[in-house]
Amino acid sequence: MAAVTFTPVSDHALMVQLGDEISDALTARVQQLDSAIHAAAPQGLLETVPAFVNLMITFDPVVADHAEMEQAVRALLQEGAAAQVPGAEREVLVCYDDDLAPDLAAVAKAAGLSPEAVIEQHLAAEYRVGMYGFAPGYAYLSGVPEALQLPRKPKALRDIPAGSVLIAGPQCLVTTLTMPTGWSIIGRSPTEILRNDPERPFLFDVGDRVRFARIDRDRYETLCKGGTA
Repeated sequence: MAAVTFTPVSDHALMVQLGDEISDALTARVQQLDSAIHAAAPQGLLETVPAFVNLMITFDPVVADHAEMEQAVRALLQEGAAAQVPGAEREVLVCYDDDLAPDLAAVAKAAGLSPEAVIEQHLAAEYRVGMYGFAPGYAYLSGVPEALQLPRKPKALRDIPAGSVLIAGPQCLVTTLTMPTGWSIIGRSPTEILRNDPERPFLFDVGDRVRFARIDRDRYETLCKGGTA
């Protein structure tokens, strides 16, 4: 097991690194430590930001400093991090029609499967939110079936619509804004991930479990227009 490292970040944050290689086990350790920190509530704690292999802790520099926060975290590590709080299960709807899934056929060919078999494998998997990325609500999900774990494209494409369901390697995500991507686009979702709620701005929390559910084009269009059918 890799040694835990602590790196000061500015005057009010501390980066705790638990390892170097992304794995479900290591991400679970990060999330367990995150839960333990919030349960212990060290003096000066403001916020934690968990990722795949590390955890950023921000604190009030008037109340605490890097050394005090590190000491508090080391004590929690010695005690053994608390059990991870089970994440909620979230459902994301997805339509796999050809024009909404421009890379589905290429993924199927590369995987040696039919497009329908790719869809079946994508739907059968359970995903877990590992971290948020560079855009609002941009949640990286682990759990892509091994047969579908293909590399990124050699070149990114611009103007990929919000709601696009993407895969690359062991990860999946749903775009929340129009943006470029080099990941494979295998469907599109009408599910709202960005929410008009300042207390809960995103559908997912880190650690949540995600299931995809297939819908047809009529339901996709209805939901995109604000309907509930």
